[in-house]
Amino acid sequence: MTVHSFINRKASQLVYFVRAFWEGRIPYREVDLYFWDTMEEWSQVKDTLTQPCSQKERVFWHLLHQVHFWSEQKLLEDPYLRSELITCLEYLEGEGQYPLDCVGVRP
Repeated sequence: MTVHSFINRKASQLVYFVRAFWEGRIPYREVDLYFWDTMEEWSQVKDTLTQPCSQKERVFWHLLHQVHFWSEQKLLEDPYLRSELITCLEYLEGEGQYPLDCVGVRP
C-alpha cells in the first residue's frame, strides 16, 4: 500500500469518526481506538521515507493528533478548537481551504 492510498482511505474514516463523535453517535473511546488502529496500520505501509508528504496528508496527521491529544471534554466544548478541527474536516472532504497553522507530520 502506498502512502497516498493509505491517507485517502484513512482520511475519510477519520472524518466519519470525528463527526460521529461530535454528533453523539459513537463514544470517544471509539475515536481513540481508531487512532491506535491507524498507528498500527501505518507501521505496515512501505516506503514512508521515500514518498513525499502531501497537504492532505499533513492535514490528516494534524487532525489525528489533535483528536488524540485533547480530552473528550475539550473536543466537545472548546469552540476555538472545534472551529479549527472543522476546517480540517472540510479540507479532507474536499470542501474547504488548506487550514492555516496546520503542522501535521508523519509519526
